[in-house]
Amino acid sequence: MFVSRFAVLMAAALPLAFAADVKVVEEIAAKVNGEIITRGELDQTRKEIEQGLRGDGLTGAKLQDAVKQYSANALRDQIDQLLLVQKAKDLSIKVDSEVTRWLADIQVQARDKDGNRITDPDKFHQYIQEQTGMTFEDFRDRKMRELLSQRVIGQEVSYRIATPEPELRKYYDDHKGDFVRKEEVFLSQILISTEGKTPEQAAAAEKKAKDLVARAQKGEKFSDLVRQYSDDPETARNGGSLPPYQRGLMPKDMEEPAFKEKKGTVMGPFKRPQGFVILRIDERFDAGQASFEEVKEQVQEIMARPKVEPKIREYLTRLREEAFLEIKDGYVDSGAAPGKDTRWHDVAQLKPQTTTKEEVAARVHRHKKVLFIPIPGTTKKATAKETSPDIPTPPPGPDQNGAPVVAQPIKQ
Repeated sequence: MFVSRFAVLMAAALPLAFAADVKVVEEIAAKVNGEIITRGELDQTRKEIEQGLRGDGLTGAKLQDAVKQYSANALRDQIDQLLLVQKAKDLSIKVDSEVTRWLADIQVQARDKDGNRITDPDKFHQYIQEQTGMTFEDFRDRKMRELLSQRVIGQEVSYRIATPEPELRKYYDDHKGDFVRKEEVFLSQILISTEGKTPEQAAAAEKKAKDLVARAQKGEKFSDLVRQYSDDPETARNGGSLPPYQRGLMPKDMEEPAFKEKKGTVMGPFKRPQGFVILRIDERFDAGQASFEEVKEQVQEIMARPKVEPKIREYLTRLREEAFLEIKDGYVDSGAAPGKDTRWHDVAQLKPQTTTKEEVAARVHRHKKVLFIPIPGTTKKATAKETSPDIPTPPPGPDQNGAPVVAQPIKQ
């Protein structure tokens, strides 16, 4: 659930000696390894829980009982996700390419009020804000945190739970319909821009692009060449990775070799209005039934899920034991580590208990927003709906990471 930050006026509750120095502040509910969770975040979480439960048809006393039940774990869940995201940073886990593919999947289905596909990035950002009530950056950050949390759990917990191969094969045979692929190709790119350049400069750019193709074909690491030479900052940050493409979404001169050549092939340069594009085939799948070997890891993850849920809580307890964690009086972490002292210190001082609106804004700028993400195995979902029921639900069809994705057209 997305958590925005609502300010709470606290000056009236503070000693008069401090009143002149206090503007608008938020009450801090917990500190987690240098990051904070505020009362405003928890209040907003409760509102979103109630909204989701209403959407599931609950009303009256049943609604209030359910809200109370889920809200009791709100602080626990926020601490869970903060600890996992922090751990992902320690483990140098990156999910940028997965987030890019997920957003591309949404964009390819997004339509404006006239039913036309939304291809302009600015209009797509506006569409996301209209549908979800959050900025595109917050929407993307929420997915980033969700995937980081999942990756940490997979790397630190799930992999330890092995299912015998005969059981994996039986699950695959019983659920083959879940593993049908469309024909698609995964690509990385280098862009050498010619925008605003003279004919002589454009000719030099073409020579540079041809030299890079030759270097990549001789074995230089493509991702290193991307980071060093590509003029497309968005894809350069993740090694040039593009969303997956299906037939009909690419220019013909690119599409033919992309769906013909083998994995690892470097192609180009292709002349485009913005410059010269170099492509590498990262992966290619034919349409039809994915083999057991191709989806074995995905099946393992699916079958491990019921076994892994209690292990996740054990792991989160260990993270709490290792963390600097303080909970203010009146707030309860229902996932607290037994015997760990999380009492609030420096009670009489202003700063540990509250934070100004400006300080919260500065923290958001540095760390992004503390967004609530349900962690698998730690909390029952309050609603089956995703961030917004109006965002199209991507069709199934696993990519090489097991995530359902479709493509968007390459810029021409």
